[in-house]
Amino acid sequence: MVINRKVLLLNASYEALGIVNMPRAVRLVWRGSAEVVELDGGRVLRSQRFVFPAPSVIRLIEYIDVRGRQGRSGVKRTRILMRDGYRCQYCGAKGSSFDLTVDHILPRSRGGKTVPENLCAACLACNQRKGNRTPDEARMPLLANPSALTYGLEKAAIYFAAQSRQEWAKYLFLEESAINVA
Repeated sequence: MVINRKVLLLNASYEALGIVNMPRAVRLVWRGSAEVVELDGGRVLRSQRFVFPAPSVIRLIEYIDVRGRQGRSGVKRTRILMRDGYRCQYCGAKGSSFDLTVDHILPRSRGGKTVPENLCAACLACNQRKGNRTPDEARMPLLANPSALTYGLEKAAIYFAAQSRQEWAKYLFLEESAINVA
């Protein structure tokens, strides 16, 4: 379905800022805040009175200074799941965003913070089994160290999505072969 497709958002300088959903991208273009750089093949969005070619890449008209935002990347569920490869960090089971939860390694009730270094993907069974304990207390060691994987969560999300979108490669400074291998 076209409405569920993702769109690459570029700064005015053609620097990749992130990924937005199709409705947000269309609103940005419609308001004049962004322009379409690449179309999503022949896909179109239709309403009763209007047909709009679906964008694949859009560029903001005005430059946004992102240097101040880089250090405080949002802690979003999807980014944590992507970072962990959609795999439970306790048992290794692979799942979708519907099958997995995000677990606080050090529980919040014990002072654990909601930061990428303290979050990991977990299947529902492992998350319930671990409960309000640390992995050591529950005898459930982590498969990977999440603090080692926190660099560039924003870029990791973009590169993950770019695997299915070849037209994004030139804006991410990737070769098409690098996307296919990743």
